[in-house]
Amino acid sequence: MISIEEAERVQEELRARVELDGPASFALVAGLDVHYHGDALEAAAVVFDAQGKRVDQRVVHGRPEFPYVPGLFAFREVPALMKALEGLSVTPDLLMCDGYGLAHPRRFGLACHLGVVTGLPALGVGKTHFVGEYRDPAARRGSWTPIVMDGEVVGRALRTQDGVKPVFVSQGHRISLDAACEQVLRLSPYYRLPDPIRAADHLARHGD
Repeated sequence: MISIEEAERVQEELRARVELDGPASFALVAGLDVHYHGDALEAAAVVFDAQGKRVDQRVVHGRPEFPYVPGLFAFREVPALMKALEGLSVTPDLLMCDGYGLAHPRRFGLACHLGVVTGLPALGVGKTHFVGEYRDPAARRGSWTPIVMDGEVVGRALRTQDGVKPVFVSQGHRISLDAACEQVLRLSPYYRLPDPIRAADHLARHGD
């Protein structure tokens, strides 16, 4: 296991490789989530096609390989998520992570880390506010306000359904913020969270 200092150095090196633009449409989107059971974890990847149909899934059982350290959470989850992705029969065009990308204390959250190491477009969808400041968006689906940290926009608070709490969307790698929000809305036809992330959460928790 690498040390905290080594992890911070790796994070700084990888951060320089983040790209904040890329494709605008994606045929296969993988939702990713990790659930913890005591000292064990389950990492799930569930792939949806452009019509919203589930086409593949994989869950991996393991143990965290890194301690819980604020700002370095990706080092706990990326190894298991990589195994889940490698077990898929298809290669996703976009990774949709339950977590954060640029909306991170060092602007390099899970979605950035996973996007850079895989080379795939990636975005983060947070259930709760993490960093920066934002105003509550209007109540209508599709309304959003910027998340601003140190004078820079690092994401958006996005209303995915009328009157529900917003989600917190941030770029990970090889995607614009506009495209990231479009994908989150497209894949959230009925619920607050996008279908791929909801499916990955269920698979990680229940294994089916």
